[in-house]
Amino acid sequence: MPKPKHLRFEPAPGREVSALLLTPPKPKYLLVLGHGAGAGMNHPFMANLADALAAVNVASFRYQFPYMEDGRHAPDRPPILTATVAAAVRAASNAAPKLPIFAGGKSMGGRMTSQAAAQSLLPDVRGLIFFGFPLHQPNRPDTKRADHLADVKIPMLFLQGTRDTLADLQLLRPLVKKLDKQLGPRATLHIIDTADHSFHVLKSAKKTDAEVLQELAATTSAWMQANA
Repeated sequence: MPKPKHLRFEPAPGREVSALLLTPPKPKYLLVLGHGAGAGMNHPFMANLADALAAVNVASFRYQFPYMEDGRHAPDRPPILTATVAAAVRAASNAAPKLPIFAGGKSMGGRMTSQAAAQSLLPDVRGLIFFGFPLHQPNRPDTKRADHLADVKIPMLFLQGTRDTLADLQLLRPLVKKLDKQLGPRATLHIIDTADHSFHVLKSAKKTDAEVLQELAATTSAWMQANA
C-alpha cells in the first residue's frame, strides 16, 4: 500500500490546514474526505477507509477542519466549515488534476460537504458520498438537517448502518426516495446491517469491521463508476 502524501492548503487567506493524499498505483477517481466532529483525518476509521478505497483504485484526499487543526474541541461555524470543504476540493483537484473528483466524508464532514454543494461551492464535483449522514441528534429523530439536500444538484450516496442513532432509517429511507425522484434518479441508499454510526457491526452480522470497510469501499467505487 502506498504511503499518503502530506499537504497543506488555505481554507482562508493566511490560514493553513493539513491534508493527506493517498494515491493507489492505478487511480480511477478521487474522493475528498472530511472528518467527523469529534475526530480528525488521522482517526483509525478515516485511515482505514482511505486504505480500503486505495485497494479498489480510488484515491483519497483527507483534510483537517480549522478547529481540529488548532486542537480545539468545538467545531467551527458552518460558513468556515463549508469554505474549508470548497478549498479542500480545489486543493485536491490541483494535486490530482486528471482524476474525476467526488466529495463527502464521515458524519459532520459529509453534511458540511452537502451544505457546500447546496450553496454551489463545489462546481467540479461529480457526486457526494456520506459515510453515516448525521440526520439528527442521537436518538432525537428529525429531518431538519436534511432540508438543504433539496438544493443539491449532483448524485448522492448514503452509506448507513441499521443501528446508527444519528439516522433513523424510518426517516432516511423516504427522504432518499424523495430526493431520488427530484434528482431523477440520483440518490442512493446503501444499508449495512447491524452497523452503528462508526460502522461497528454486531457478531450476528457474520462479518468483521474490516469486511464492512471493504464493502463501503467497493460500494463507493461501483457508484462512482456509474456516476462519473
